[in-house]
Amino acid sequence: MSDMRQRLSEIPGMDIILGCEWLQKWLDELGRMRVKRVINNELSEIRRRILNDEDYEFSADSFRESCVKALSSASRPSLKRVINATGVVIHTNLGRSLIADEAVKSMTETASSYSNLEYDLKAGSRGQRNSHIEDLLCTLTGAEASLAVNNNAGAVLLTLSALSKGTEVVVSRGELVEIGGSFRIPDIMELSGASLHEVGTTNRTHLFDYEKAVNEKTSMLMKIHPSNFRIEGFTTSPERKELAHLAHEHELIFMEDAGSGLLVDGGVIGLPSNTGEISIRSCLEASADIVTFSGDKILGGPQIGGIVGKKKYIDLLKKYPLARALRCDKVTLAGFEATLRLYAQGRYDDIPTLRMIRRDPDAMKSQAESLAEVLSHKLRAEVRVVETEDATGGGSCPEIKLRGWGVSVKHETLGAGYIQKLMRGLDVPVLCGARDNEIVIHVRTLQNGEEEILINALEGVFNA
Repeated sequence: MSDMRQRLSEIPGMDIILGCEWLQKWLDELGRMRVKRVINNELSEIRRRILNDEDYEFSADSFRESCVKALSSASRPSLKRVINATGVVIHTNLGRSLIADEAVKSMTETASSYSNLEYDLKAGSRGQRNSHIEDLLCTLTGAEASLAVNNNAGAVLLTLSALSKGTEVVVSRGELVEIGGSFRIPDIMELSGASLHEVGTTNRTHLFDYEKAVNEKTSMLMKIHPSNFRIEGFTTSPERKELAHLAHEHELIFMEDAGSGLLVDGGVIGLPSNTGEISIRSCLEASADIVTFSGDKILGGPQIGGIVGKKKYIDLLKKYPLARALRCDKVTLAGFEATLRLYAQGRYDDIPTLRMIRRDPDAMKSQAESLAEVLSHKLRAEVRVVETEDATGGGSCPEIKLRGWGVSVKHETLGAGYIQKLMRGLDVPVLCGARDNEIVIHVRTLQNGEEEILINALEGVFNA
């Protein structure tokens, strides 16, 4: 115990540390409060090791080294650019969809200047922020009215809260999804104040299951996008038109959470007809009263939750108090409006997500061959062109693989997992695939100008 006290007493106090000459640079750069927090974390770790009886002796040099490393890390932005060489277009962990150049320009301009966000320039009076996107959304989907909130979970929550609070909503058991561990339909339903009425089984739900569930407490029949999974084999589910007809026959609302936000026919962007994805317009044409969807998945815009459908229901949502808590900010609306305008003009290849999904395999093969040729001359490694299975990602078309091309690189001694770790630690981290103890660079998701950064990164790792 006395040895432990002795070792603890050797740790200098915060005031002494803050007076060290080597720390002045960081105090100027980060500020006193930030530096104190970082230093305190380092001191806490030292004390923990001593109290746990670890074989640790305080060293001023090693302490300074660990502090400088921690302060250097604190001086860099936590949210940073990465190179996506995984072939997953809408990569949930990497920020989902990239924003179109025109949308970025509009967002930057809106962020750096005043705007008519809630001002009617013609009338000279207060306006509505939703007005900047409503007409475009209605034009593209065929809806009577529309609303945008901050994400699709918010769209579902708002709709259920405003239209079904205190009532029952009928949902198939096969559609009670969980996405990413935080969006669970039963939990959203409970939070909204609506009661979940499950019908059918995991793999088979019939129209008569919904019909039997309807009672005096029912307000809505709800269909939910399966997102990142598919049930195959012995399955059954009613058609949208059947559900809509049943709902309207009983004067109920038919709502669909369409998830990924497909604004055009899947064939237009190169998706096979058997993906299970259906456009928002098709949902409405099947007589859905309300459809909700994401903006940063297949739609290819910023994060929003879109709500389209019958005007009488959308008007109720706009007036519901929760709508204000879930509303989009001005920068998001600017990016969303610009993205919708690209759709209206048919400029699909100007939307990065659609452009990457639509990429021609032959063009990707040529790109992979050119990249492989450069790498084979620069790296001390085995380099070859390989065919890849890419993915749409973002909870869309989970069973559909996109045919792609890439470059595999194999180190003579280092394993693929270790190389991936090294590449994640670069100033511009690179995330890539791996198989058979070789890393795989998928060219589908490489952006303009990234190949040079990628080549330099690989040189640093493989030729070290």
